[in-house]
Amino acid sequence: MVDGLLRQYPQAGRAGRDQALGLGVDPPATGGQRVGPGYPGPMRVFLVDGTYELFRHYYGVPPHRTAEGAEVAATRGVLWSMLRLVEQGVTHLGVATDHVIESFRNRLWPAYKSSAGLDPQLLGQFGLLEVALEAMGVVVWPMVELEADDALAGAAAAAADDPRVEQVVICTPDKDLGQCVRGGRVVQLDRRNRVVYDEAGVTAKFGVAPASIPDYLALVGDSADGYPGLPGWGARSAAAVLAHYGTIEAIPDTPGQWVVAVRSRPALAATLRDQRRLAMLFKDLATLRVDRSLLPEVERLRWAGPTPLFGEVCQRIDARSLATAADRVARQRRA
Repeated sequence: MVDGLLRQYPQAGRAGRDQALGLGVDPPATGGQRVGPGYPGPMRVFLVDGTYELFRHYYGVPPHRTAEGAEVAATRGVLWSMLRLVEQGVTHLGVATDHVIESFRNRLWPAYKSSAGLDPQLLGQFGLLEVALEAMGVVVWPMVELEADDALAGAAAAAADDPRVEQVVICTPDKDLGQCVRGGRVVQLDRRNRVVYDEAGVTAKFGVAPASIPDYLALVGDSADGYPGLPGWGARSAAAVLAHYGTIEAIPDTPGQWVVAVRSRPALAATLRDQRRLAMLFKDLATLRVDRSLLPEVERLRWAGPTPLFGEVCQRIDARSLATAADRVARQRRA
């Protein structure tokens, strides 16, 4: 599936794949491909999980401290990665971030993921990344009560409503974003592993359709988000049952009423019957809140180049060449 998406970019094949997807943290080569307002091809909206990207770069690149002692390597890496996307032809780009890790879900389930134990040098870059992206001219949604994943879901729904948009690409490997995938119009891109999931791909991966992803995660749990699922329920049993019933609410309490033959059916049914309220809580945690008002107009995502502040930001994070590269790409796009 990834090759089908990549064929719609100017470059194809193994050499162009990393550049097209914006993988890695190395600066793009000078003299990159010329892109402009007349860039061939339909409108595609790229929505990026900025929190994931910050974590990925923090643990994947060597540290870099400024003269003032601030750790900035992850921020620099994310900025280079976003610039690579626009350099390779992405015209509409938005980034969602967790301004704070905690959200309303922590009130529902105190063990939900939090900032406890995170390296202060990583936490210290959350706000910095938001400021730097905005200075770069990229639309940012810094989330507080909701999460970055909710913002991606809302923006994806709003963009998909626009008939001018041919495809929405949600850039994150998070399992819960699978619920947003719709046919080939809204797809999920794992940039690190270079895999694109359309609706058939999500179903093949999890054994359930995108609409059932919250139910699936409620039963099997999501260790990344801090909820365990129900005892005894695994990926195979959850997929088999939900492939038939679709939702937790539709699964009968009595195993004799099940029309799906799965191992340990009496035990699974008893667990769900006794812990159905907990399962519904987990489903609520896994269900993304779709707020279309985050993206009232898709054209707001069109990248028009860095703001005058970007040069100062790059100077403070020891990334002057990044400012030069961003100006170059903006000039090429306007030409």
